[in-house]
Amino acid sequence: MFIAYEEFVRRADVVRAQIAAACATSGRDPATVELLAVTKTHPVTAADYAARYGLRGVGENRVQEAAEKRPVCAAPALRWELIGHLQSNKAKLAATHFDRVQSVDSDKLLNHLDRAAAELGKILPVLLQINAGRDPAKFGAELEEAPRLLELALTKKNLRIDGLMTIAPLGATPAEAADHAQRTFTQLRALRDELAARFQAPLRELSMGMSGDLAPAIAAGSTQVRVGSALYGAR
Repeated sequence: MFIAYEEFVRRADVVRAQIAAACATSGRDPATVELLAVTKTHPVTAADYAARYGLRGVGENRVQEAAEKRPVCAAPALRWELIGHLQSNKAKLAATHFDRVQSVDSDKLLNHLDRAAAELGKILPVLLQINAGRDPAKFGAELEEAPRLLELALTKKNLRIDGLMTIAPLGATPAEAADHAQRTFTQLRALRDELAARFQAPLRELSMGMSGDLAPAIAAGSTQVRVGSALYGAR
């Protein structure tokens, strides 16, 4: 049985307080960090809860799942973001059903999304996913590939490059996980600053940090944290 809305509110208030505390420690305004509710594998009610609470967007991992949920969501203004790996053969579906794609990590995917967006007559916002933690188990372009990937992305007339996204590696212990997170997020922030200056592109968005590593992500400059389990419980 899915959680009641009152339980969601309690959980969301806790997460918002964690974000506020991390911002206070880092000298940041909590308004500069968006909470993206990750609704993957949960019923469409999860998205309805997020909108009712006042969140602006939700994150989904699979194109087909979002394509089924979005038409029956009670909040038409809610923004849907793809945060999971995207195969190029599903680019048109993704461009059709999502307001932003965060997991762009290859030339091929850039080309397919640009073509799909052009056919749909839209400008599709995207983030470049970078494997800033050099984790072989994670998707994302390598740090060294990022300048070339961004250079190509900026030539795509039907894509808007909002910034970068990453996922920190797991750790065998909490201390190791914290070390991985801090290193990964600091790397992505440094890369963003370097690329923004080099290409004169704002790259405002830094999507990094999840339920377990909000604080180091915010300390490193995250503008959006992607939270699922802390809001909705285990899947």
